[in-house]
Formats: sequence, structure tokens, C-alpha cells
Amino acid sequence: MGQPREAQPPLHDRASRVAALAIAVRARREELGLRQDQLAELAECSARFVHSMENAKETMRLDKMLDVLEVLGFTLELQPGPGGLIVGEV
Repeated sequence: MGQPREAQPPLHDRASRVAALAIAVRARREELGLRQDQLAELAECSARFVHSMENAKETMRLDKMLDVLEVLGFTLELQPGPGGLIVGEV
């Protein structure tokens, strides 16, 4: 058999990470002077998707999320360990 699957973090921990991502996305978009629809056009996704990201929707398409992060100049980095998801600027 493969490696045992690690337990998922408690819901409140996941929710706080999603909220932190949402805050970073909105702040960066506003810093760049973009409206949600403008960011959506640049990232080739819908304005509704950007709105969902900025409102901490917990389930989203990873490919679209990465497109939005790229337009904003963010990178997504995974590290081992609890809370190993880091969003940073390029």
C-alpha cells in the first residue's frame, strides 16, 4: 500500500488559510488598481470566479486560481508540515 494519508487540518484552520488567501488577493488587486472584472479578463476567468476567490470560497478550480495568482504577481508554494501552503509575491 501507499503512504498513509495524513489527517486533514481542522475546518477552522483551513477556513483561516482560505480567508488569508482571499484577503491577499483582494489587497493586491486593489493595490494594482484593478476591478474584479479587469482581473478576470487578464486571468481569462469570470468575474464571478474572482469574486468567489475574494470571498473565501473553499472549493475552486486550481488552474483558474493559479491564473489569478499569476496575474497578481503571486506564487503558490507548498511546504511539508502543518499549514504548509504559502502565497508569496514573485
